[in-house]
Amino acid sequence: MRSIGEMSRDSGLGVSALRFYDRAGVLVPAWVHPVSGYRWYEPEQLEEARLLARLRRAGMPLADIRFVLAGWAGADTELVRGLLQAHLRRLELGLSDARSEFSTLRALLDRRETDPMTSLQTATATARLSVHAPELAAALDAVRFAAGTDAELPMLGGILFDVEGEELHLVATDRYRMAVARTRTTGHGGPRTQVVVPLPLADAMRALLTGEEPAQLAVDSERVTLDTGDRQTSGQSLGPEFPDYRRLVQLPAGRRAHVDTAALQEALETGPVRVSETREQDGEPYDLSVLRVTEAGSVIVCDDGDDDQNNVAVNREFLLHALTAGARDELILELGAPTAPLAIRRPDDEGAFSLLMPVRLEN
Repeated sequence: MRSIGEMSRDSGLGVSALRFYDRAGVLVPAWVHPVSGYRWYEPEQLEEARLLARLRRAGMPLADIRFVLAGWAGADTELVRGLLQAHLRRLELGLSDARSEFSTLRALLDRRETDPMTSLQTATATARLSVHAPELAAALDAVRFAAGTDAELPMLGGILFDVEGEELHLVATDRYRMAVARTRTTGHGGPRTQVVVPLPLADAMRALLTGEEPAQLAVDSERVTLDTGDRQTSGQSLGPEFPDYRRLVQLPAGRRAHVDTAALQEALETGPVRVSETREQDGEPYDLSVLRVTEAGSVIVCDDGDDDQNNVAVNREFLLHALTAGARDELILELGAPTAPLAIRRPDDEGAFSLLMPVRLEN
């Protein structure tokens, strides 16, 4: 028999994906150890796992995959061919529609770039400012977890430094989550300046911020330099292009609840989870936690059968990261509609918060 690690290596499905397909009843291991819960597979299940991996790479919905695997196991080739053909037609129609929309969008973008009335203007002035080292370190810690890793979107692979007046905002997002923090500054009296600091440089900055002395920042559209006493780190920026986060954080008011951070983390880690077939950046399913603010004002992790219309589902791992980055014994969770982002805020600093995109429940 094959262990789950061997099955993952030989099939192309990650270990977390194999666990997901077991829980979903799609690819159930032949034997599960009654104490450790470790999964073992029959040799003939490898072909089924490889087929499953191909179907997922082709974007086939999980509901259709169930029928394909059933038809494959029963040698029902007519059913399998019909399902494959139907999915291919859906992909072709979707691609045709997408090409038409993208053609229109490219034309609008070309017009926007050539029209001086609509072109975006970016400040290029050098900003020189002084920042309290512990505050900048805390701000970096608060946002680092939300930075993107998608090579197709390099501008999200860093942290935005947004300097305006006597405030420095730090922002990171990978599209599924966003984190914002701020710190006070002195010495900058020029126009608003924005620059995206690549993660390796941001991490190098964080490593220098170990003392209590002020740190000196020099920021322009091309380069960022941090001085802390006799130590310095400097590097090329990713440029000023970054989503307009101020628009993204304008959310309708939701229900607020003060939560004990450690207690909620324990409830998430030990409580019920659901699984999502939605494909994330790495193409693998992930665990969901479903939350609701009760009438008494507390946050509960809902059971699997709880289908209240006010429930909000989020990526459990992302929420745990956001709670840790919140760095407070007590935090505020703000839940709006099931389609609105969930906000995690600090009671003592409304300017430092995280947003998590909700996940649509399949059922």
